[in-house]
Amino acid sequence: MKHRDILLKLELRSNPDLLCAVRGAMERLTEKMGFPEPECRSVTRAVDEAMANIIRHAYGDQRDQPIELTCRRTQRVVNGEPEEGLEILLTDQGAPADPAKMRGRPLDEIRPGGLGLHYIRESMDVMEFTRSDATNQLRLVKYVQPRASTRGS
Repeated sequence: MKHRDILLKLELRSNPDLLCAVRGAMERLTEKMGFPEPECRSVTRAVDEAMANIIRHAYGDQRDQPIELTCRRTQRVVNGEPEEGLEILLTDQGAPADPAKMRGRPLDEIRPGGLGLHYIRESMDVMEFTRSDATNQLRLVKYVQPRASTRGS
């Protein structure tokens, strides 16, 4: 990744009090990229959920561990037309996630918690988790859908 491709890079500690700053940055970035308001909220909430999961599960609620958030533009071609998107990389050095446990709880089970992964998967076009050496990386991608008024014209 070239530095000029980066739209936003935040290096922060695993302190839940900092999530409001991340939400504010993501709201403004998604607005600037042209996402409709509901998708701005959706992407922001997905990143917030992912960050909360890193703090809670990877770091066991320790408030001083490093988390890096990097956002850059990405593109794909659909039906011969390019679609702009936002790629969000979240990296940490916490405990490895167990992919078998990355399912979230059953939706019909009524109790608090456990819906973050469902929400992230529903909100984003891509969700990929990898671990290399001692680093976890969550890659989230959301594409800006063409406006209905511009389709077919």
